[in-house]
Amino acid sequence: MSEKITPYKDKDRSKKEQVTEMFDTISGNYDGLNRVISLGIDVKWRKKVVKQVSKVQPKSILDVATGTGDLAINLSQTGATKIVGLDISTGMLEIGKKKIKAKNLDTTIEMVTGDSENLQFEDNYFDAATVAFGVRNFENLEKGLSEIYRVLKPGGIFVVLETSIPTKTPFKQGYKLYTKGILPIIGKIFSKDKSAYSYLSESAAAFPYGEAFNNILKKIGFIHVEDHPQTFGVATIYTATK
Repeated sequence: MSEKITPYKDKDRSKKEQVTEMFDTISGNYDGLNRVISLGIDVKWRKKVVKQVSKVQPKSILDVATGTGDLAINLSQTGATKIVGLDISTGMLEIGKKKIKAKNLDTTIEMVTGDSENLQFEDNYFDAATVAFGVRNFENLEKGLSEIYRVLKPGGIFVVLETSIPTKTPFKQGYKLYTKGILPIIGKIFSKDKSAYSYLSESAAAFPYGEAFNNILKKIGFIHVEDHPQTFGVATIYTATK
């Protein structure tokens, strides 16, 4: 990223500290608001991530920046016996734990507090790793991706779901209007944190997507890197292998 986007523009605190505070603050209404903002399409995107991960028939999966655990819960459909949902925000994790317990998945999914840039797992540990709408929140993108690469087994799959920017007219113009004009207003109305949803749209706009992100993954060492734009390009699913 050429520019470091942070939630609170506080130069005395790291991006990591600000992102943690932001997600702790909005955790209570994050799920409901996300459904509104994405018009529910994010559910469909996550199903596609699960389909990609299922191809390697994983026994163990790491879901980084798991938030409230939506993707981790979906990943239980792969048949994996061990799924670790990792996030820096304890507020988001607490809500995720309740959802997991309600679905009787607490023997399969473990929610842990952790830093994507300093993963507490051994080398070559997981069969698959995922990140949904989280890589743009990494303070050091390449360091976070390198850590994920390290804990993946050789031949393991890495799948990323992240926002991107449509490149074709009129979707490009419509996306700009929605993210800059409408999304922050929705966030202010429904969220206690007025800065949070402005940050989420700003960070999405600044994030290297498409071929630019592919090149970063290749630089880290990933192979078979592909990007699959979703819904006119407002999101992209990236797949890569160690």
